[in-house]
Amino acid sequence: MNKETFKYARGSTTADSCLISIGICTFRRTELFETLTSIGNQIVPDGYTIEVIVADNDDVARLGPKIAVAAQDTGLNIRYRPAPARNIAIARNACLEAAEGEALIFIDDDETADPGWLENMIRSWRRSGASVIFGPSYAIYPEETPEWMVENDVHSNIPLDRDGVVETGYSCNVLLDLRNARVREARFDEAFGRTGGEDTDFFFRLHRQGVDMDITLDATVREPVAEKRMSKDWVMQRRFSTGQAYGHCVTSAGRNAPLAERLGLVLRSGAKSAYCTLRAGLTMYRESQYRFWMMRGMFHAGVARGACVPPRTHNYGGDEA
Repeated sequence: MNKETFKYARGSTTADSCLISIGICTFRRTELFETLTSIGNQIVPDGYTIEVIVADNDDVARLGPKIAVAAQDTGLNIRYRPAPARNIAIARNACLEAAEGEALIFIDDDETADPGWLENMIRSWRRSGASVIFGPSYAIYPEETPEWMVENDVHSNIPLDRDGVVETGYSCNVLLDLRNARVREARFDEAFGRTGGEDTDFFFRLHRQGVDMDITLDATVREPVAEKRMSKDWVMQRRFSTGQAYGHCVTSAGRNAPLAERLGLVLRSGAKSAYCTLRAGLTMYRESQYRFWMMRGMFHAGVARGACVPPRTHNYGGDEA
């Protein structure tokens, strides 16, 4: 199906109104329509209008008719963009290229926005003046979730700074100021589109270009934890993959960093991994602490590997959503 726009009025429509684009990359998730409903329930601040861009990363675009119904039900202006295939970076870039607003907010297709999310994100952006604003994504755990997983809040994504500086973050809940030319012209690297880590790389590159980034804890979204993510094996593999992407991007020149810098990262991360493994051994009879240190150790092991080789494990675009 070709690109389509399903238009219904939301927000003020004066000539002076500020347009905010909201980008959703989707791949075979029915939860997308809950995401759209949560956006439709947002209060749009005076002086603003919103558009929603749905970038469909499936091999064949099939969602057009359902998106049309969702637009009518929610009152949203939704622009449907097929963005094949099975590469999340392609879908994210499709949102960047289609966005017509002064800012683009990314939210995932399995998340729902809390009441006040849009207002708080815009308020934080205006107050901060930063060109990138990260917000938290809080996990919703099923009743049968292991206690250690809940206590460590394994699946929430809370943005962090490093000595007061925000260097990178995730694209599950983030605002990009498209008035900043460096942000507007940046693109996600398709080499990370199947492995994950495309957002870590993207924001590290913006940071190295001097783009100011900030955090708000007020603009919140929620994500139910899928059953396949409930196993300790899945968690450990994901921690390693996350560390590998981080290790490949964190150095001063990213993947083109000098050998000496990468070797230093390998040694530091290897030492941290060994320390975490030791701490895990000392707490093995307290499962929550044991799992915490094992996860930290796996992350640092991934960083060490990422300093040497790029991520290769495909975490995105399988036959299951």
